[in-house]
Amino acid sequence: MAETPPIEAGRSQKASRSLTGDTSGVRVVASSVTLRQRFQDLMRYRELLGALVRSEIKVKYKNSALGIAWTMVAPAVQLAIFGVVFGIFLSNGIPDYLIYIASGLLVWTFFSTSLIGGTGVIVGRAGIVKKVSFPREILSIATVGSQAFYLMLQWSVLALFMLLMRHAPDWTALPLVVVGFATTLLYAVALAVLLSAVNVYFRDTQHLIEIFVQIWFWMTPIVYTYQHNIHDRAVGKWFSFVNWLYLCNPMTPVILSFERAIYGRVTVTNTLTHQPFDVLPRWPLLTFYELLVATFLVGLLLLAFAVRVFSRLEGNFAEEL
Repeated sequence: MAETPPIEAGRSQKASRSLTGDTSGVRVVASSVTLRQRFQDLMRYRELLGALVRSEIKVKYKNSALGIAWTMVAPAVQLAIFGVVFGIFLSNGIPDYLIYIASGLLVWTFFSTSLIGGTGVIVGRAGIVKKVSFPREILSIATVGSQAFYLMLQWSVLALFMLLMRHAPDWTALPLVVVGFATTLLYAVALAVLLSAVNVYFRDTQHLIEIFVQIWFWMTPIVYTYQHNIHDRAVGKWFSFVNWLYLCNPMTPVILSFERAIYGRVTVTNTLTHQPFDVLPRWPLLTFYELLVATFLVGLLLLAFAVRVFSRLEGNFAEEL
């Protein structure tokens, strides 16, 4: 790791406390520590978290010609590929398809890269984990934080594309983006913390999650529409179950909310058949908020579970690494 001054400073402070007999700054690693104490511990190290996020951003593109601009190149290429394949060769008739897919794909990319990067971060930084005492879950949270910074840059590019294409969002639905992002951030942190601890003991977790994320992507209505391809075809018990299963996917309400706010169109005219069809559900905005709030509350339970599991497994990290 290129920058560790905050960690070294923290170690020096702890050492000075030990020499003077002051144990107030000693961090106890034990499964009996309550969730409240655990979160308080994380808050005390918020400056370290900020330093780690900045370090991840600086180190990732160090000595590269384009630097941080690379974080916008990869999503742009991915959008172009999906736009050409599904918008031209396998045309689905959705007007301004590039905006439609970008509204969901960018937030999904943030979520998936956070999940994959956060899962392997404890093993990847074994040297720090074994030598320095600090809340190790901060490493996973820092990975998510750096990806959130990249997402902000990518959204600025999307805003520019929307301006050039003269495609306005639904201004009344834009608050959905805030709630949806908070929900995605919550799930990214919870799963990254949980999987990073499991990965220390079961190293195949990192490889399995990469495969699972690919399956999860196609189980989420991003490149296709939930309303037209899933909901309208949910006839009979089996398809009704599939429809229900889609809504149980925590990323489905998030993606639908982003599409509702950014793409902003519920009913469009098919560019192939010239017939109107629903791209998004005709739910009132309140329904979108209700789904997001319910998903967020489940995410809070998942985060509490993740922190509890992490605290139980953390004690033997040094031996396993």
